[in-house]
Amino acid sequence: MLTFDDCLALSELTEAEILAIAEHENLPEVTALELGNYLMQMPGGDLRVKKIIADDIEHARHCGNHRRAAELKRVLKHFCEMHGTKKP
Repeated sequence: MLTFDDCLALSELTEAEILAIAEHENLPEVTALELGNYLMQMPGGDLRVKKIIADDIEHARHCGNHRRAAELKRVLKHFCEMHGTKKP
């Protein structure tokens, strides 16, 4: 049986990116991992993941959670570097 870590290793995403998807979509981590992996296989899916993380940053700012916003900015920067997309 595959564990979460096994599935994470097979995906193109980091755990922090998966957690951002889980937060945005209000999903359990393993379901967010499945969704993220699915999106990354679709044309334009990387842009959708990037938008999810950007939305999470905006939500954290709106809620006054500047520490979380800063964490998510680092996640977005890493995602853009790894997947060749420009930061929003």
